[in-house]
Amino acid sequence: MEEVELIIEATNEQMSGAMEHLQRELGKITTGKASPALLESIKVDYYGSSTLLSQIANLGTSDSRTITIQPWERSMLAPIERAIFEANLGFTPQNDGQLIRIFVPPLTQERRIEFVKRAKSLGEDAKVSIRNARREAMEGIKKAVKDGYPEDVAKRNEQEIQDLTNNFTAKVDKALEVKEKEIMTV
Repeated sequence: MEEVELIIEATNEQMSGAMEHLQRELGKITTGKASPALLESIKVDYYGSSTLLSQIANLGTSDSRTITIQPWERSMLAPIERAIFEANLGFTPQNDGQLIRIFVPPLTQERRIEFVKRAKSLGEDAKVSIRNARREAMEGIKKAVKDGYPEDVAKRNEQEIQDLTNNFTAKVDKALEVKEKEIMTV
């Protein structure tokens, strides 16, 4: 039945979306190394509209501890600096009139542990999203069975959904393991 195939496809997309979201959020957790991804979510007041920093400046790294921000308009230096302060990331931007440099300090052991906890929390959120997608799919298949869908085929589809769930949960665990190792490496 086409309806069940759509349910499985939608479930796969939802689980993939949860995984992509987790990867983006984990990218924002600093590991003591400079990365433009740390500034990805910062929005700057650009002539009255809230605009992503990456859309009004070039972001880069000059070394493993320094992020550079080169605005396309020099007049944007002060608003960018203000936005970084307001984002409360624990960085102090340094403006030399041409570009902004951010020196990423080395992490203390306490901060590392705090970041690992945050990563695990993000991972748990992703797993909840995956389980919710699984539950919705199972309900959809049960409804299809009530509407005349063959039970033996439904059982195979339910197993397929469970396999998808196990697969994505394992991916979340692997991503967390990699991030934790990255954070805790001094």
